[in-house]
Amino acid sequence: MAVPLDVVNLGTATFECIFGRGCDGLCCKNGRPSVSNHEQLTIDRVMERAIPLMRLNARKLVEEEGYLSKRTKLGQPTVRVIDSWCVFFNKGCLLHGIGIEDGDAYQYKPMQCALFPLDHDDKGEWYIRQWDYKDEEWDVFCLNPKQSKVPAAVSMKAEIEYAEKMLDS
Repeated sequence: MAVPLDVVNLGTATFECIFGRGCDGLCCKNGRPSVSNHEQLTIDRVMERAIPLMRLNARKLVEEEGYLSKRTKLGQPTVRVIDSWCVFFNKGCLLHGIGIEDGDAYQYKPMQCALFPLDHDDKGEWYIRQWDYKDEEWDVFCLNPKQSKVPAAVSMKAEIEYAEKMLDS
């Protein structure tokens, strides 16, 4: 049984992902998610399938230097970016698409990507990222609470369930 996730601003946060309906994937632009050792092993298992789907310049970079950069975030290496876009982005997340093919959209994605905009702070407190909440620095429109009337409790249901599942495992 999954551990219930206490999201401190779930009652007030609004969010609606409109990728493909007005957003071209801003969270994949310079997002640079960190990747844990376990996530690296998981991504490595599907790299042979991902590489042919990459944008040409991303494929070349990954084939020459790998998909992880020397930059770190949260003490972990980050995914490479080329021309401002994550190397796994090509009209959507390649890892997400491969995951859908294999029965679980989130299974190959770094946790930070799979849960966006669900996050936790240094105290372990879970929250939905929103402008003017917990000193949010990223000014992408989807984090503007006035952008959507959809409660995050509704739009983020799958992500919250995924986080609960991951905490339980």
